[in-house]
Amino acid sequence: MQDALNFSNGELIAGVDEVGRGPLAGAVVAAAVILDPNQPIEGLTDSKKLTEKKRDLLFEEIKQKALAWALGRAEVDEIDELNILHASMLAMERAVKALDPQPTYALIDGNRCPNLPCPGEPIIKGDLTEPAISAASILAKVTRDREMVALDETYPGYGLAKHKGYPTKVHMDALAELGPTEIHRRSFGPVKKFFEPAE
Repeated sequence: MQDALNFSNGELIAGVDEVGRGPLAGAVVAAAVILDPNQPIEGLTDSKKLTEKKRDLLFEEIKQKALAWALGRAEVDEIDELNILHASMLAMERAVKALDPQPTYALIDGNRCPNLPCPGEPIIKGDLTEPAISAASILAKVTRDREMVALDETYPGYGLAKHKGYPTKVHMDALAELGPTEIHRRSFGPVKKFFEPAE
């Protein structure tokens, strides 16, 4: 009960995670969550281990019960300019800076910390062990998945609603047939080749 223990000492601990490093299309979305130890949320774990229905239910519960939550993002042009690692760090930094109140400490899923306004530490597979990181992973994934469903209507034919921009066979076949859109990441190999001059 690290969150509750530290909260009683005046600590506000944020869990931070991002979704969308691997896809060929769309933004990378991050979330930061400060849980309320007086309003525990059952069933928090890595968002990828939950069904869509369970994620949707927890998404609403987290927003209702958390002391604070916020989203951050890096758009496709930022991903192409910075590279996906730095864009992911930027998205997480933006999520933490958007929290109100601001945390006194941050737990980051992964092996490195973004540039934050408070001390923090990276935790590998933290979305499985730290409830606040689990909550952040759920908010980020549900938000990004819903965006990709909406983008599927704007850019039909690629199957974005199903694969969420990841390089599945369906997506790769659609890219070969239709070519990339403005939401495709030009710095990623399967997309980049469309913009390289033919030899």
